[in-house]
Amino acid sequence: MVAEKAVDEISGWMPVPEGRLVAHSPGRRGIWHWYEDHARGTGELARRFADPWGGGELAYRLGRDHDTGKGACGWQHGLIEEATTGRKVYRPAHHAAGAFLFAQVAGQYPVLTPFAGVIEGHHSGLSPWSELSVRLKSLMRDSKEVDEAISRVAAVMPEILDRTCPTVPDWLDPRNKTSVEMLVRMTYSAVVDADRLDTAAHFQPGTLPRPDVSMPELWERYETRRQEALAERRRLKEPSWLDGLREDVYQEALDTAAGEPGVYRLHLPTGAGKTFAGGGFALRHAALHGLRRVIVAVPFISITEQNAAVYRSLLDPEHGPQAVLEHHSAANFEASARRTARSSDALGGTHRHQKRPRPNRWAKLAAENWDAPFIVTTTVRLIESLFGNSPSATRRLHRIANSVIVLDEVQALPDTLLTPILSGLRELVEHYGVTLVLSSATQPELAALNPWQSGLPQRDIVANPAPLFQRLRRVRYNWRTGSEVTLRSIATEAATHGQALMVVNGTKDASHVHRVWLGDREENPGTLHLSTRMTGGHRREIIQAAKQRLDAGLDTLLVSTSLIEAGVDLDFPRGYRARSLPESEQQAAGRINREGHRPTEDSIMTVFEPRDGLQPQVIYNRCGIAAASRRFGKGLADPDDLNTLRSYYQHRYRLQAGRSSTDPNGATGEVIEVLREKLDYPETARRMRMIDNEHSVAVVVIRPQLDQHDRQVAQDAIAQLCGGLPNPETYRVLQDHMASIPQRELETAINIGHAAEVTGDLFEWTGPYHPQRGIEPAP
Repeated sequence: MVAEKAVDEISGWMPVPEGRLVAHSPGRRGIWHWYEDHARGTGELARRFADPWGGGELAYRLGRDHDTGKGACGWQHGLIEEATTGRKVYRPAHHAAGAFLFAQVAGQYPVLTPFAGVIEGHHSGLSPWSELSVRLKSLMRDSKEVDEAISRVAAVMPEILDRTCPTVPDWLDPRNKTSVEMLVRMTYSAVVDADRLDTAAHFQPGTLPRPDVSMPELWERYETRRQEALAERRRLKEPSWLDGLREDVYQEALDTAAGEPGVYRLHLPTGAGKTFAGGGFALRHAALHGLRRVIVAVPFISITEQNAAVYRSLLDPEHGPQAVLEHHSAANFEASARRTARSSDALGGTHRHQKRPRPNRWAKLAAENWDAPFIVTTTVRLIESLFGNSPSATRRLHRIANSVIVLDEVQALPDTLLTPILSGLRELVEHYGVTLVLSSATQPELAALNPWQSGLPQRDIVANPAPLFQRLRRVRYNWRTGSEVTLRSIATEAATHGQALMVVNGTKDASHVHRVWLGDREENPGTLHLSTRMTGGHRREIIQAAKQRLDAGLDTLLVSTSLIEAGVDLDFPRGYRARSLPESEQQAAGRINREGHRPTEDSIMTVFEPRDGLQPQVIYNRCGIAAASRRFGKGLADPDDLNTLRSYYQHRYRLQAGRSSTDPNGATGEVIEVLREKLDYPETARRMRMIDNEHSVAVVVIRPQLDQHDRQVAQDAIAQLCGGLPNPETYRVLQDHMASIPQRELETAINIGHAAEVTGDLFEWTGPYHPQRGIEPAP
């Protein structure tokens, strides 16, 4: 190879000897990444990742052979010339050769053939089996395009010609297509992460995964610091009966943690210490059963921030690597790159004259691989990891194996996706060593749905929650209906109480109520507003202001959308909730008399149906509304009646679920299970999107009210994104400055100059921002 001998020695790089192959350029260190080192290093790391579920041998083979196509002269010439001259040089796609090799071996055991897609998509994503199989058959008929690469790699790594079929986990049933589908995903994750880490270690030594943290040590630290915090609290304040109840709940959770891995339910009323009990159970269970990490998934970013702060105070060491990783995203930074991608040639390569989209550096930064012992993330991120098809979305999936997953506020899982979610979670529990904790004050009856109807027992962490709900019932429900009930009439009534919370069904309703309360005034420190149209930092300021005013006994009126119903620790004497689903009404009631300092009879939660407000069936599950209307309301049950809640969930699911997990007539995502059985990874990923970015998007807002320092920090973060040079703190900084608006409003704002692109799908809002209400809803 002439190019091999043409390396300019003044660069200080070692020339590539005849017969050697390279995988990556020398980079700043001036040392080539030899092909065989990368191939074997990736294979061994992939084996380590997949061993916990018995897939180590399979992952090793795929990892070892994933870059076989790089052996082609054209690819080697291109890399050496590019590294030597600094100019971009065309290199042929390198996915086909390794996939072809594996498909040949898999002919002995056909269920393995789809695993060739792990190699084919290790850069581009998992392809549909319907397309991959056609490309593999074409290569089987004529393999000239891959023969050269294979023979050149075999000269330095003869083991790639081994035709022995790798072993698969002994639990794999080839007839269970969703099990095969999930195993492909897990193996893909192991190989992709191994490839990225081995490559990173070449360019930046020391980036290989850190050793697993001792879970017993982490559990001991959690308990020690919790006890210290309790002692400090008792020193400052006499313990109440509620403190004692929470401690009893916590101790019962620790006792239950000794149980065998599986599915557990943490069913506790609001205010009973769910966060601490869930964390304590998960850590002690992991320590006792040798599990590797704890993953807490919550439905809202605001809760991840709050919970992560609590867990950091209990788990992060004073020195050394942090134990708690907070990972979430409110924006789709990869979407623009995907939109510009074109059709690919055989096995995922680009056409010779096709311009490849430039990788989005921010997307790479956001693709965390969850290499931490305690993860706090959003449910969206967890489901994206389970059902995505891109390398960045699925890279972290293998780290879920042998973990405790705490699904907080599990009732918030969307009905339309429940069948594939439950099916996927069952796979994790039965085959990947996962213990699943379902945590909620309004525990849904998930066993009523097809994937969990048989053979998957659920155990209660707190054996008998019903007495706790009776003892912790701190509100009296009042129901208000009739033509005279309007947003204005309820807002006017609420204002007569001095301190009141009003929760409504949409941002327009919240804006309307806030304007009613203000009247002719521009602002009033005791009149507060919360919605996702305000930035994260703005919302936190409002919540803090509400807490301080309530503690001081000052008049405080707060109107909010449903975002206040989980993870927001406020204690109002009186509340109003626009009619919604019973679980939402009960969660809103959890902000009323939260600490139990007032008589229950005087702590009234009024559920009202405003004739001029957004109707619940517009934004909530219609079948849920239908099931609820027959059970809850005036003369019927209250939202915290456990027996009625159980019946409500069963009825709600019965109205939607198909007769089987793949019934096309089902409305809980059964059709997605069909796609999973067909191994259609891209379409599954598209349909499993829990946040519909076609309708709701995140925008960055630099509020006029920010001080000069905070303004500069935000502007610097935006500049880093625009310049393609973000650092690990960039997103954390911008999270405080993000708000959400409908897609159609963003498009209008762009057209009139009120929004400007930052990167990907992230825009900066430059239009009006109300100091109390944020981005006002469009008329």
